[in-house]
Amino acid sequence: MPTASDVLDRVLVLEMVRVTEAAAIAASYLIGRGDEKAADHAAVEAMRKAFDELYMDGTVVIGEGERDEAPMLYIGEKVGGAIGKGPKIDIALDPLEGTTITAKAGPNALAVLAAAEEGCLLNAPDVYMQKIAIGPGYPEGTIDLTKSPTENVKSLAAAKGVEPHQIIACVLDRPRHADIIAELRALGCGIVLIPDGDVAGVIATTNPETTIDIYMGAGGAPEGVLACAALRCVGGQFQGKLLFRNEDERARARKWGIDDLDRIYSLRDLAKGDCIFAATGVTDGSLLSGVKHLKGGKFTTESVVMRASSGTVRWVRGEHHHKD
Repeated sequence: MPTASDVLDRVLVLEMVRVTEAAAIAASYLIGRGDEKAADHAAVEAMRKAFDELYMDGTVVIGEGERDEAPMLYIGEKVGGAIGKGPKIDIALDPLEGTTITAKAGPNALAVLAAAEEGCLLNAPDVYMQKIAIGPGYPEGTIDLTKSPTENVKSLAAAKGVEPHQIIACVLDRPRHADIIAELRALGCGIVLIPDGDVAGVIATTNPETTIDIYMGAGGAPEGVLACAALRCVGGQFQGKLLFRNEDERARARKWGIDDLDRIYSLRDLAKGDCIFAATGVTDGSLLSGVKHLKGGKFTTESVVMRASSGTVRWVRGEHHHKD
């Protein structure tokens, strides 16, 4: 039997970049056009087609929704060019993380996917998740979702050797975060408010150049799994708790095998084993540059692909030519 590493080796890690590139390029034609649905549809179609080129027996565990609400890349859909004979791989994906961002030509829109051996990515329902994340280099337990923003900032500041007011937090700019924002500002923290794209927000904590120390707030649970796959590769800490607004959302969670609705998930609860994370920039952002359309029918992409087992991070700059 192949090991987890063997399974992912056979997928060819760098080939995952071709999939996110395809989605990003397709979405790039809709940047600033004000049509979220068209941008998302273009990215989904391109990503679905690109999967067919990979030698794997893939299953979408986090995707565009359930089959009755998504024509392709729905949860449970089989993808890959070797269904029934290739290595069994679970796929979490977001062909366009930041549909509104793309429609408005804002920052940090990405095409994103994570891949792992079968059973290693949580089948997270499409509900909100309360999240907290920091980058690598801190003692385990520095952050704790059961504690207040103030307590977490003070804990992180102590671990970093700075005062609490020197901590910079990233928070989604939403009315639901008014209390968190007020509490952070009372401490004197700097706050980077982002309009969307909390996968990039979580990953920003791992890059000193962003100056972001901590991510806090509620965002999509599927995006939490994708972000955790990236953190598994580069280090960091994450905790998340599913948030349910009604009984329908609780029932959806139970459908995907989640029985403990109050559980606080750690990094390895959401993404375990050997993981691959790949992303391509659609618009310019803190993680990646966006797709650039140049003269002469050329365009460029910037991508990153990471692997947990080796800790390898590869930055991939691609130059492409428009097809006739």
